[in-house]
Amino acid sequence: PVDTEPHKLTFWEKQIDAIHTLLGDDKRRITTRDENRYMIESLGNDAYARLTYYERWTAAIALQLVKKGVVTQDEIDAKVAEVRARLGADAG
Repeated sequence: PVDTEPHKLTFWEKQIDAIHTLLGDDKRRITTRDENRYMIESLGNDAYARLTYYERWTAAIALQLVKKGVVTQDEIDAKVAEVRARLGADAG
């Protein structure tokens, strides 16, 4: 069953929503809703089932930005490692 009850968005979900909006606005038009939908559907059944709604958006945005040469996968991986290290240090 699909949970249709509204829920309060977390800070990072709001950020992903804003990034998605900015990337698709009329000035930038880096991505489109159709491209985002296509990329989400391209994640595969396992990823689609495992990821939350906004995690799918995040993965789709990252794939599109790499595909379009805006960032590299290495840049994304380095930033993720930096954030994980910072969060790990903050947890201690």
